[in-house]
Amino acid sequence: MKIVKSTAELEEICQEIAEHPFVTVDTEFLRESTFWPELCLLQMACPGHSYIVDALEPELSLDPFFELMANEGVVKVFHAARQDIEIIYNLGNLIPHPVFDTQVAAMVCGYGDSISYDQLVYRITSVRIDKSSRFTDWKRRPLTDKQLNYAMADVTHLRDVYLSIKANLEEQNRAHWVSEEMEILTSPVTYDMPPRDAWQRLKLRARRPREFAILKLVAEWREITARQNNVPRGRIIKDEAIYEICSHPPSSFSDLGNLRGLSRGFDKNRYGSELLEVVRKAKQIPKDQLPTLPRSRQAPEGSGAAAEVLKVLLKLLVEKHGVAAKVIATVDELEKIAADDNADVPALKGWRRELFGESALKLKNGKLALSFNGKSVMLIDLEETRQNAGAQVAAE
Repeated sequence: MKIVKSTAELEEICQEIAEHPFVTVDTEFLRESTFWPELCLLQMACPGHSYIVDALEPELSLDPFFELMANEGVVKVFHAARQDIEIIYNLGNLIPHPVFDTQVAAMVCGYGDSISYDQLVYRITSVRIDKSSRFTDWKRRPLTDKQLNYAMADVTHLRDVYLSIKANLEEQNRAHWVSEEMEILTSPVTYDMPPRDAWQRLKLRARRPREFAILKLVAEWREITARQNNVPRGRIIKDEAIYEICSHPPSSFSDLGNLRGLSRGFDKNRYGSELLEVVRKAKQIPKDQLPTLPRSRQAPEGSGAAAEVLKVLLKLLVEKHGVAAKVIATVDELEKIAADDNADVPALKGWRRELFGESALKLKNGKLALSFNGKSVMLIDLEETRQNAGAQVAAE
């Protein structure tokens, strides 16, 4: 098994891959002790060929790989693409395009919610993959044959998975469904949240505008500090500590030392003084300039029951069409539809609206009904039933 270790070799294989309609891609990385994932290995496969690239080689430039990722004539195939694309975006300042995520496509084809790669490979090819090397140290050199075989399996079997799912989508005329999903994966917003919006990663436990202001500024400070120092957010300050700071804003190093959520010695290091300054700024924001505390809309009376009925409808339709429920609507989205006919949710847009959304609105507004027929559930079009009844009366 040859491992690519030079830029010249990488350029040669990327030119070869560019002659094919698609390439399967996977990465092995570490991020336990860093903010940004550290790329260790890069795997690629196209029809008839497969390659492993040692991304830790000091003289190796990944520019040929980035050029391939930008090549519009080659489909880049991933499984659970988000983390791989995040790495490419951070290192190469680009997002691969066009992209095909077999995990997303598998949900559209009825393989269940977020199926793992090894399960999908087995269901399509009957091959069982040894996943025991999944959590090994990918920075250690030399790599073992077991590690290399594991890494290569992540792209070689993906070729067969891609071709099978692609044929399935075309047979069912669902290829455009997956194309809509890929727009989210290829949006820069998915991978580059501004630090000022970092509070959205946290649970909103603030009950007052002042607490919310502290939450926003502390979360922004943590995000910037973690990025600058390339350490995980939790190494700067954990989520629970942020919640405690919001409810008991510290004014001194002594106050910091009394907060249970902070690590020992936090009040004595440089982060402590920076955090106190951030909290001080939040405390000094004039009352009329405090951020508005987001409030959830009061659910209309009866919407809870409506949401439960929509769950039954969703289960009925996903079983009928062979689509994973998760890719259609979440429980939270069903509750929003139950409360608002114009809810801004994916289930009321595009192919999802055609498959589920229209029926959901009709059911909610008394134009459809659910009926039990033995052990199965049936949909009854009440408008059609009324029209037929009216026609029958007129005929009599």
